[in-house]
Amino acid sequence: MMRSLKGAALCLPLLLAACERARQDMYDQPRYKVFAPSTLFADGASARPLPPGTVPHARGGFAGSSSGRVGSAAVLRDQQAEAARQNPYPIDLQLLRRGQQRYTIYCTPCHSPAGDGDGLVVRRGFPAPPTYHSERLRAAPDRHLYDVISHGYGIMYPYADRIEPAERWAIVAYIRALQLSQHARAASLAPQLRAQLERAQVAP
Repeated sequence: MMRSLKGAALCLPLLLAACERARQDMYDQPRYKVFAPSTLFADGASARPLPPGTVPHARGGFAGSSSGRVGSAAVLRDQQAEAARQNPYPIDLQLLRRGQQRYTIYCTPCHSPAGDGDGLVVRRGFPAPPTYHSERLRAAPDRHLYDVISHGYGIMYPYADRIEPAERWAIVAYIRALQLSQHARAASLAPQLRAQLERAQVAP
């Protein structure tokens, strides 16, 4: 019994070495180096000539980003969003939905779905942030909200490394929609909604 255990112990390093070599062979597969000779083709070269009328052109994610063909538009868009003093995007349903999605992920735990600062982590003892429905934050410029998202404020963590500039502006637009939901003037409502509100006020 002892002899068989000793034999197994001696064989184990050999087996591990063989596994390691097999794993490495998967990375170092047989391949031709650039301009290496080959007996497979009649001209003796492994590199194949380009088809007539074609022009060499690198492609793929790495080639596009390293050459500057891909990514420059996104960088310019981020720079423009960073420089804007107010929301540079049209306030439409698509922007508000995107802002709602990002707000739900990053802001709701503290600020709550309604934006009143009564999020779940606040209910468990975390300091409450100010409500978005205060007169001060309703009057604050869009850029202030954007900067707070980007750089943090007080104990709030900065989110510049997690939320892209365009999405920060989408969150700002959604915060404005939350504020409007609690402080809309009756005179600004559509006639049908205003009529419904008036009927609800006089109902017993």
